[in-house]
Amino acid sequence: MAAETFVYVTYIRTTVEKLWEALTEPQFTRRYWSGIHQESDWRPGSSWALKSSDGDLWDSGQVLEIERPRRLVVSWRNEAFEWAHAIGFTRCTFELAPQGETVKLTITHEVPAGGTRLKDAISQGWPHILSSLKSLLETGQPLPSMPLPKPERRPA
Repeated sequence: MAAETFVYVTYIRTTVEKLWEALTEPQFTRRYWSGIHQESDWRPGSSWALKSSDGDLWDSGQVLEIERPRRLVVSWRNEAFEWAHAIGFTRCTFELAPQGETVKLTITHEVPAGGTRLKDAISQGWPHILSSLKSLLETGQPLPSMPLPKPERRPA
């Protein structure tokens, strides 16, 4: 079976530098990602995590590639739900390209073969997150937060 791939492209009226900051700075990320923020020092090989405001670990992985402010690739594993965690690591690529007064943002999220349920979940989450990011950068206001499901706790 081939890997499942989700690709999302949007154009945002901003600069590459401002979009990069929005994608990597925790205080910015919280505003458009329903209170979720990223933690990393953004160096190749460094750990990467998504955490909620109350400290729950949602996702983790590693920075695979980084070319500030144009390209970021991370490995990504869900930590909140057993069924998603069992699928293993996915790969998410963020590509930023200036297009006149806008920036073309392309997200490519690759899920291992057999990960259709996870791809379906990703396909629901990314459009809202990225629409909220676009709204925040263009108007100063994110979209209303999506309600987050209560994470499961995997046995230690």
